[in-house]
Order: sequence, then structure tokens, then C-alpha cells
Amino acid sequence: MVDVDTLQSMVDQTRRFVRDDLIPSEEWVEEHDEIPDHIVSKLKEFGYFGMTIPEQYGGLGLSMLEEVSVVCEIGYASPVFRSYFGTSNGVGTLGIIIDGTEEQRQKYLPRIATGDCIASFCLTEPGAGSDAGALTTKATRDGDHYVINGTKRFTTNSPHANIFTVFARTDSKQQKTSGISAFLVERETPGITIGPRNKKMGFRGSHTADVIFENCRVPAHALLGGQEGVGFKTAMRSLDHARLHMSAVATGLSERLIDEGLRYASDRVQFGKPISQFQLIQGMLADCAAEALASRAMVERVARMRDDGRPVTKETACCKYFTTEALGRIADRVLQIHGGYGYIKEYPIERLFRDARLLRIYEGTSQIQQLVIAREMLKQHAA
Repeated sequence: MVDVDTLQSMVDQTRRFVRDDLIPSEEWVEEHDEIPDHIVSKLKEFGYFGMTIPEQYGGLGLSMLEEVSVVCEIGYASPVFRSYFGTSNGVGTLGIIIDGTEEQRQKYLPRIATGDCIASFCLTEPGAGSDAGALTTKATRDGDHYVINGTKRFTTNSPHANIFTVFARTDSKQQKTSGISAFLVERETPGITIGPRNKKMGFRGSHTADVIFENCRVPAHALLGGQEGVGFKTAMRSLDHARLHMSAVATGLSERLIDEGLRYASDRVQFGKPISQFQLIQGMLADCAAEALASRAMVERVARMRDDGRPVTKETACCKYFTTEALGRIADRVLQIHGGYGYIKEYPIERLFRDARLLRIYEGTSQIQQLVIAREMLKQHAA
């Protein structure tokens, strides 16, 4: 872990960056569906692409607690900014860090850490979402190469990505997860087609699209870790981190929404006084504050547990479930506080409300988190 003063400096820098650069850019991003180049340049300059990458490969090498401390601050702005570098810190990179060969780490991690190589994660398919083990993309061995065929869906940052972690079935006889392998596929490889950008309910500025592989030939050394059949385990091993990271995003956004609600309630006058003076409004604000505090406490506690090397699969699922569901309730209350103004684009709540809804879906839906929590509880009880 970095020392306390260094971490506080990083948190303070991020807080200033969010308020001076990111929040003022939110409306432009919403209108143009792009993140401005000057914002991308600062994301690179401040090292956000390499937060989880070890220092020996050019990253910041932050601990989990340090990472969530920074991400809570980033999450205070529109979540589309974090999305641009999120996969480079999470599922798009963790597989290389956890299971990649040293050659693969040396080749890709330094460029990912600087933001010069955007990482993307190709797991979900048209027929394989929550049931990721049902994927049908195939990778067939052909001499010193593998030939990949299949379609991946909802692939974040795929229109910009330089390297894809692609999950494919290498054992056609084995329909279980043990037949799934992971590959590091570079964008320039023939046989890759990026589909049109998805038109989404929110998250304008964050781009997702299908990635289609048609007889895409990759060298055998592109096999992640150099071993077949461990790809699904690699993906699952990344999830504890990814879910905790996403919980920090939800916590930061919850705090932003509360500030938007406080600001509006203090300024809006009805019946001769600010609506913040009405007890029903105060009750909604109080509920928001309690849930946001609980979210931050959960995230920080579980981050410490993970840094201590303790198993946290149940706890990270609890965090993802609670913080994102709490975010949904907070967003709904704050929009209600705004009344009719919350439903038009004059105030940020209309946009942030739509953005917040996605967090209960990706990195595992709330219902998947419930199943994971219950499964881990039953395993612990039976032990």
C-alpha cells in the first residue's frame, strides 16, 4: 500500500479533477456521445488506466482499499468517464495479471497502464448472459494457431479496444465450463468485425457493440496463460475485484445524487419556504444519507478484507447487491424531490437517473448477486 499522505493526495487530486473537469463536461458528453480528447489525456496523465496494474509493469499497483477510495471520487461524476478506463483496471486486465504468462504481461500491461492500449472483455453472447457458461463461441486448434468463430455482445469499449480477452470453447465435447479457454486477441487480427454501437437508455459517451469473430486466426501463444480449459475460472476469479470496484462507483454516484437533491431542495420554494423545510422531503434525504453511508462502510470494510487475503466472494456480492440497489432507491428519491423538473433535462438528475439504472445489471445482475450470496452462506454453513 502507498503511504497515507500519498493516498490522500491522490484522492484530493481526483476530487478536484472531477469537479473542475468531469462534471463541467457531462452535458457535452451527453450531447455528442463522446468523451473529449482533453479528458482522455488527463485520464492517462493521472494514471487511472493503470490503477490495478503492478508497478513493475508501469501501473500504480494500488491496493483494493486505495483503489476504491479513488473510484468513489471518480464515481461522483457521470459513470461514463470511469467506464472508459474501467475495463483496463478490471475484467479486461485482471485475467492477464492473474493467469497470463510473463511474456503476455510484459507485452500488454505496460501499454494498458498508460492508456495507449484499451482492453476489452468478450464474454457475454446473444444466448449467454447471466449463464456465461452457455457460451457457444468456438476456438479450434489448427496447427500453431486457433481459429475463433462466434459473436460477443454488450462489449464495453469494443469500438476503441486494441486488445480483447475472448472466451471461447476449445473442447467441443465438454459442454461445461471446463471446456472454456481465454485468448488475447489483438484488434488488427483478420476476421474481427465490430458491430454498430448499441443505442442505450443512458451511458452516452460509453460505447458498447457486438464483436464478431469469423475464422479469426490467432497464434497459439495468444492462449491466456498457455493452458486450455481454465478460461472460465479466470473470468470468475476477476469478479470479486470487479464487483467491489463497481460498488465504489455506485457509492460515489449515490453521494453525488444526494448533493443534487440537497441543492435543489434548498433552492426550490413552495408554500413560501424552501421544500427542504418540509418533513417528508427531509425523510427522503435522511434515507438517502443512511444508505450512502452504509454503502461506503461496506465497500471500505470488504476492501480491507480482500487486502488481508481473506476470501470475499460472498462479501463482494453483498456489496454489489446492496450499493447498486441503494443507488437505485436514492436516484428515485432525488428525482421525486425534483418533482416535474426531475423529468426534464434542465437538471442533471434526469441523466444520472438513467445512468444509475445500469449498475444493477452489469458485473452480474442483482439477482445473480443474491444467488451467489446464498450459495456462499450455504457452503459456509455446511463446512
